[in-house]
Amino acid sequence: MILATDADWLVDEVTAALGGPDTTFTHCRDGRLVAGSVKERTPDLVVLDMQIGTMGGIAVTMDLRLDESSNSLPHVPILVLLDRTVDIHMARRSGADGWLIKPLDSLRLRRAARAIASGGCYGEGLPEVDGPAESAEAEAEPAL
Repeated sequence: MILATDADWLVDEVTAALGGPDTTFTHCRDGRLVAGSVKERTPDLVVLDMQIGTMGGIAVTMDLRLDESSNSLPHVPILVLLDRTVDIHMARRSGADGWLIKPLDSLRLRRAARAIASGGCYGEGLPEVDGPAESAEAEAEPAL
């Protein structure tokens, strides 16, 4: 697993929640180093802090997805740790597989990591939708 953050408290929190006997972490304090780490050893999951020194999590996600589209890097699941709910739009547009809004807790972090690492998606802060929205045209009487 790759963890990119320059906040020591976040390193402690993520490694405590996601660490285990079979888990190894590569810690990047600079977002510009993430692509090189992915190239060296394809991780099961990349966890990116929203703010990482000179290149934040959204920019790193976009960089990884661009390299993936040019076949320079393999696809890696990406979880972005957002600072605010308003950052969700950027996380969705960047190509992240999921996001959490800080402050974090171990249960949410493990749930998100498990979903994303197994090929799914995970997002917080969006309203739940029960089903497809009915359009006005679908409710209209058919034309005779």
